[in-house]
Amino acid sequence: MRHQDSPALLVVAHGSRDPRHAATVTALCARVRALRPGLRVAVGYLDFNAPSVPQVLERLHAEGVREVTAVPLLLTRAFHAKADIPAVLREAGARLPRLSVRQADVLGPDRLLTAALDRRLAQAGVAPGEIGSTGVVLASAGSTDPEAIAVIAEIAREWRRTTGWCAVRPAFASASPPHTADAVRALRAEGVGRVAVAPYVIAPGRLPDRIAVGAAEAGADILAPVLGDAPELARLLLHRYTEAALAAERPVLTALSA
Repeated sequence: MRHQDSPALLVVAHGSRDPRHAATVTALCARVRALRPGLRVAVGYLDFNAPSVPQVLERLHAEGVREVTAVPLLLTRAFHAKADIPAVLREAGARLPRLSVRQADVLGPDRLLTAALDRRLAQAGVAPGEIGSTGVVLASAGSTDPEAIAVIAEIAREWRRTTGWCAVRPAFASASPPHTADAVRALRAEGVGRVAVAPYVIAPGRLPDRIAVGAAEAGADILAPVLGDAPELARLLLHRYTEAALAAERPVLTALSA
């Protein structure tokens, strides 16, 4: 299928009052466009920023687009992915009956994300020979959704197993304990001499700033940048887009009656 015949890719971002958020989303989408020239890539926000998701869908519909795959710019499958985004897409679909909108899965968990975390930690100063002696705090935004919390804990376990960090501890900027500073102190109490904090967030904003404050309060040795426009993230966005397209093309099998 030629790119111009493919469904448009709608990146659904959360949005933030912090201007760094939208700037980061814009940079990430530029990477996606560079990877797939000819693919229509649009961005819509759930809150705070413009254009909103409904506004983007209306614009695409007016321009003659008839198929859209919406990829949530989210790392875990929590409230926004389960409730907010499906509701917005359903409402738009009801108003734009000639537009078919499909929701892809959230980005995480995926090995491309831990590869992006490794990249950011290396940029912050962790050398390859220091991995085995460094403990890492995997600091996410936080959620009240037990499924999302469990996923972060599993990512921490798997990342330590596959990468060889001395230890990896999950932490949260809001909603759930432990918070970043507590996780850093816990690693220190266990005898870990070098502690790095890896924000498991996409763009700067209030909660990533809270992670940075916690890292500084507890005396973390290294604070990595947010994931931002990491090339692994751009590849993962396209992977989720393609997965959704393949799922739509897959025939539904029904049991034959006896």
